[in-house]
Amino acid sequence: MKTLRLSAAAAVASLILTACGGPPGTPQVDLSETSPEEAFANVTDERLLNARATPEEWLSYGGTYDEQRHSYLTRISTENVADLGVAWTYDLATSRGVESTPIVVDGVMYVTSAWSIVYALDAVTGEELWVHDPDVDRAVGVNACCDVVNRGVAVYEGKIYVGVIDGRVQALDAKTGELIWDVVTVDQTRPYTITGAPRVVDGKVLIGNGGAELGVRGYLNALDADTGQLIWRFYTVPSPDKTPDGAASDSAFETVGNVTWGDTGAWKTDGGGGTVWDSIVYDEVNDTVIFGVGNGSPWNQTMRDPSGLDNLFLSSIVAVDADTGAYKWHFQTTPGDNWDYTATQTIILAELPLGENGALRRVAMQAPKNGYFYVIDAATGEFIQGAGYVPQNWTTGLTPEGRPIEVPEARYAEIPYLQTPGPLGGHNWHPMAFNPDVGLAYIPAQEIPQAYVEDPRFQEDSTKWNTGADFAAGVPPVIPSEVFKFLRSGLKGRLIAWDPVANEPRWTVEHEGPWNGGVLSTAGGVVFQGKLNGEFAAYDAATGEELWVHDVKSGAASGPGTYEIDGEQYVTITTGWGSAYLLSAGGVAAPQPVPPAVGKVVTFKLGGDQVIADIDIPMVEPTPKAEEFGTDEQLAIGLVQYARNCTVCHGPFAVSSGVLPDLRWSAYTASAEAWKGVVADGNLQSIGMVSFADVLSTDEIEAIRAYVVQQAHNPDGINEAIEGGAP
Repeated sequence: MKTLRLSAAAAVASLILTACGGPPGTPQVDLSETSPEEAFANVTDERLLNARATPEEWLSYGGTYDEQRHSYLTRISTENVADLGVAWTYDLATSRGVESTPIVVDGVMYVTSAWSIVYALDAVTGEELWVHDPDVDRAVGVNACCDVVNRGVAVYEGKIYVGVIDGRVQALDAKTGELIWDVVTVDQTRPYTITGAPRVVDGKVLIGNGGAELGVRGYLNALDADTGQLIWRFYTVPSPDKTPDGAASDSAFETVGNVTWGDTGAWKTDGGGGTVWDSIVYDEVNDTVIFGVGNGSPWNQTMRDPSGLDNLFLSSIVAVDADTGAYKWHFQTTPGDNWDYTATQTIILAELPLGENGALRRVAMQAPKNGYFYVIDAATGEFIQGAGYVPQNWTTGLTPEGRPIEVPEARYAEIPYLQTPGPLGGHNWHPMAFNPDVGLAYIPAQEIPQAYVEDPRFQEDSTKWNTGADFAAGVPPVIPSEVFKFLRSGLKGRLIAWDPVANEPRWTVEHEGPWNGGVLSTAGGVVFQGKLNGEFAAYDAATGEELWVHDVKSGAASGPGTYEIDGEQYVTITTGWGSAYLLSAGGVAAPQPVPPAVGKVVTFKLGGDQVIADIDIPMVEPTPKAEEFGTDEQLAIGLVQYARNCTVCHGPFAVSSGVLPDLRWSAYTASAEAWKGVVADGNLQSIGMVSFADVLSTDEIEAIRAYVVQQAHNPDGINEAIEGGAP
């Protein structure tokens, strides 16, 4: 752990922002009597509860406790948004995925990048104030299903809180970046990670974890904000023998959860999954913490739990008492999850005219991976209504209680089923937004189908990726260009303005490709969203008309933010080339394989005239480094083992998007001994490529090399399809 490049500017107290321009009737927060020393990042409970009253700041991950990602600032509007230009940029010095939403407090921006590094920047100029590197062992990157990303920090009473990819949570001094406390929140012998942003409620830091693809048991922690000590924990999956844990979740499993799990299956050794890796909201009206729960581990329920029961609380929205963590209610979006249909996506709280005679009703809204938009009662979890927001073929609809009516073929076995949504979902982690003025939720939606089939090689004690689904079934060793073109033609993206009262879309904007960026809504009538192709765009909130677009020269997937200082409104976004889609989908999905652009913070204002610098990183020469070799049997084994162990990082069919090395052109392919040194002996562990000797034999390692070399010698069809661009 170390704090880097501390500048003198960090010792200067920042501007104290006072309330102006909040929504009518919103209580104001008066900081005028607070001394500068006390006021520096002094984000109190009152300040968080009344965040709408100070739209000049962006105090928490979703903007406010309701996480609507709607700003009440109006200086940037539909009339002038076309005049936006770059105010400043800051180099995050990483070529890995960046997913952070910037937090802006007292004139300082706090943002994270890959490997959980935290930056404090002057929000007006972009000047670096301090940088904190938690010194993560790069070998833990193998546990990160979806790149070594981090979605941001929480600020509370002068401290910055960050979840670290290796399972720690740290508290830093907001002014200096110095470490205050450091707590391990997971069993680090298991493949846990933390990528989500913490939330703080009444002196408690709320944080979950990830790792269900590799075999863990999920939970939500509440830590003391002053010390890091555990206050309560809510498990999302029963203990292996269904006995109490001495945790806040015990009564929930005794009364609701245990009966939804059988007594056999891989869940008893594999953990069961259910990680709480993203959405956590606080409902102050009901004093409730509401959080989303992830997929089962393994994905395939037949192997996880052959009983075929619902498996609570997988793929569920769960509500607990904010003070004690005691169970209140749940709503399960995907009973008996079989497809990685997490319910960890954005949860938004709002008041909608859905009560008797159009009375306002407090609701929670979510568009999880499974393709349905849900509106449920925030106090009880009662299903109010739902509808499909993207095409799907795994159900024929919802019951009156909101339960999916499944298509039998979707419970895949030996026969593959091409399903949409696939495991990347109709909507993934990208933040959704809600504009209460026009009554629309804005969903960054996508279509990425996937063929599911049972994995005959599954082992309960397997390490690394452990899904129970075989993604190499029926795939020939050599892929014709027509197949690549077909695969890419099925990949679509869109921004959907969803009317949660009418239960239908009001307008839709089609994008060239999927994996659309997070969304920001503003009272100026503007909706901002980034795209995978590097465009950052503004749309009319009421009609979807594109009003402005700017090339940020890198992937723009993060949730944007906005703030105002000295009468100047800024819009900001972090950029980077990485995350789950570009790793696991590789060159099949990327606009084109490119060298990774360095991640940045890019901040705009009206009349801004700065330029985003080009990054000149030379491409690796795309030439084979070894002659083709291997029998048909060996190549078939190589294909299967590559799909099981390598695809998630290096791309399908050995075609990388450029985020991580394209193995086809690796010098290590020229030598069986050098290849074994990397894959089996862990010679590159210091930069994240760990040994796979625990899951691959020497013969299988060599078979993977043969398959990769074969792909290097047959690039024409692949490149023809990729260079053709997205349809």
